[in-house]
Amino acid sequence: MSDPPRGFRHRVVVVRHGATAWSGEGRHTGKTDVPLTEEGRGEALRLRSLLPRWTFAAVYTSPLQRARDTCELAGYGEVAVSDPDLVEWDYGKYDGLTTAEIRATRPGWDLWRDGVPDGETLEEVTARADAVLSRAGTADGDVLLFGHGHILRVLTARWLEQPAELGRRFRLDPAAPGVLHHEHEWPTLNGWNLG
Repeated sequence: MSDPPRGFRHRVVVVRHGATAWSGEGRHTGKTDVPLTEEGRGEALRLRSLLPRWTFAAVYTSPLQRARDTCELAGYGEVAVSDPDLVEWDYGKYDGLTTAEIRATRPGWDLWRDGVPDGETLEEVTARADAVLSRAGTADGDVLLFGHGHILRVLTARWLEQPAELGRRFRLDPAAPGVLHHEHEWPTLNGWNLG
């Protein structure tokens, strides 16, 4: 387990993609490459008025279309670098299912505690989040990340130098930025679900 570089003093702004049909239905959407809905496209366009308060030295996006399109509609498509470590948690056999559907055959199931069959472990998702933070730490200024709900929640927990499981406590709404920064030498959460 590695922590963000201690010398890194810039902001990291995280943005979950806009709404999709599956996110609206509460379906776990990992590798399935679903598009934004019209509502999601509108949410992404509204980011054009929220994100210019910062100047970004680097912009990274998940290569999945819902994140990539959110990035483009927000106005950062020309400068964004595709980062496969920002893809969503691979939910394996649970991809496309709601929590209620999963619990119908596995009562009491909890993603953070129980994991998924034939998908990624929390440890694997954590390693990807740590890799993203390590790359962000090499930027010469603030960094903007477009990704997905669970990977960005794990990344936030890791930024705060906490176990990845703390990510369960950070609900991240579609196209609503979160701001990770520092106070003195301590990593902080400076804003969440901004809009």
